[in-house]
Amino acid sequence: MAVSNKAADGYDAGEAMCPYRLVLEHVTSRWGVLVLIELLERPYRFSELRRAIGRVGKGVSEKMLTQTLQTLERDGLVDRDAKPVIPPRVDYSLTDLGREAAEQVRSLALWTNERMADVERARGAYDEARALRARAS
Repeated sequence: MAVSNKAADGYDAGEAMCPYRLVLEHVTSRWGVLVLIELLERPYRFSELRRAIGRVGKGVSEKMLTQTLQTLERDGLVDRDAKPVIPPRVDYSLTDLGREAAEQVRSLALWTNERMADVERARGAYDEARALRARAS
């Protein structure tokens, strides 16, 4: 995969070379996965979404959540609805395309959860075999 090189004009050379991989990277990123899965349930305000993601694991910084939402919005997966009220209210929800991607990501997350015992066994076997090889050398 090409490394993303953003020029001063905002052109992303990595995107031009391999656009589908960048979208896959956005969807499967640490925070992208959690944002998409949370937004499957309902629209969220920024602070609500940040708290919801924090309940699943380590909390996300405001900066990182903002960047993730902007990236997913640019890819057409998230809709940002800014209401002209005081104080400002912004709601985030999935687009149809985003819902489709989120369902795929959720399926992978569920599979991972269901198969974690198998993964742990495989890791243990690998680590044991590697330790034996290291001692034999």
